Amino acid sequence: MTSPAPDRFDRRRLAGLAAAIGSISAVGMSLSLGMPLLAVILEQRGHSSSVIGLVTAAAGVAALFSTPFVPMLTRRFGAAWVLLVAVTLGTVIFPLFYFFDSIIVWFVLRFVFSLCLNTAFIVSEFWINALAPAAKRGFVMGVYATILSIGFAVGPAILSLIGSEGWLPFAVGTGLMAISILPIIAGFRADPPTHEGKGGNFLHFLTVVPLATFAAFTVGAVESSVMSFSPVYGLRLGYSEQIAALLVMAVAVGNIVAQLPLGMLSDRMDRRRLLLCIALGGVASALLVAAVSSEAFWLMLTIGLWGGVVAGLYAVGLTHLGARLSGNDLASANAAFIFMYSVGMLVGPAATGAGMDALGPQGLVVVTVLILASYAFFAAYRIRRVTEPNADEPSSSS
Repeated sequence: MTSPAPDRFDRRRLAGLAAAIGSISAVGMSLSLGMPLLAVILEQRGHSSSVIGLVTAAAGVAALFSTPFVPMLTRRFGAAWVLLVAVTLGTVIFPLFYFFDSIIVWFVLRFVFSLCLNTAFIVSEFWINALAPAAKRGFVMGVYATILSIGFAVGPAILSLIGSEGWLPFAVGTGLMAISILPIIAGFRADPPTHEGKGGNFLHFLTVVPLATFAAFTVGAVESSVMSFSPVYGLRLGYSEQIAALLVMAVAVGNIVAQLPLGMLSDRMDRRRLLLCIALGGVASALLVAAVSSEAFWLMLTIGLWGGVVAGLYAVGLTHLGARLSGNDLASANAAFIFMYSVGMLVGPAATGAGMDALGPQGLVVVTVLILASYAFFAAYRIRRVTEPNADEPSSSS
């Protein structure tokens, strides 16, 4: 398959980008509706928090399990086919939660459903990165991250309107998943090329572009901690449940607002230095959150800033990855990126929970600052020790 011209938007490239971004955004909307829905239903059925946590953890286990196989499937069958099958299976599986009451069946369904979603995210992000014009890669990834963030915000809003009772929320979630199939079919012929590079074991690519993959770990750890514990943070500071819930919304709004400007900025400066600046900005905004935590308005404003800045590590990290690699190598590296993000989602909330138990509500700030500062130190070390190759030329050391 012939690669599109590297520096311009042609019809095929636009069709492929629309297919991948449209599909995964609809999947993200369905996911953000479905995950709280499942947790609420388990709570209503009288299951303990531990059981709910185990069912939720199945998603992380599925991500770690499936990631090594996705690049191989993409090389063999092409990104379009793999994405289509993953999303179609997810669409079939989601309504099954409504028809079964057994917690064992739910655990199995959650595991398989998460296998499909993880595959969809890896393939779609590879597709987007592979087709993004070199000079506009950051802009494209910023658009993708913004639309995805909007989707993640819309899902819970839909759930709040329709409630968790009966078949309706499952029908809506299934419908959103089904809609995500249409862009894939429309852009099927814009399948990204995979003939370049050798690919290989995705573990090798954990360190090929380490500032990108460790950015994924950092944002996975910090973002999941902030999203999970910001309501707890608010409650432990003495705020009402309404204010505590608004903190989550503030983080989501920050994610939406910050992605595109940071993506566009990454097209204009050394992306490694931008990753360093984002990490330092995350440290500064976290400390600002702690400093103003006694004032509700300023707390919501600064925690939104914090969430938006930190989330920028994801889009800019993906952009940096795509600038360094292509073809099979990019597919494997993208799997490594998602793998590190998943590891961060497992490590971050566990460490933050322990930190808040030991240090009180500001343990959230302390733990996440340590994670961000560690990444900033690593980024500064890499920038000083390793010369940045010319933009969008393959490299194995950046």
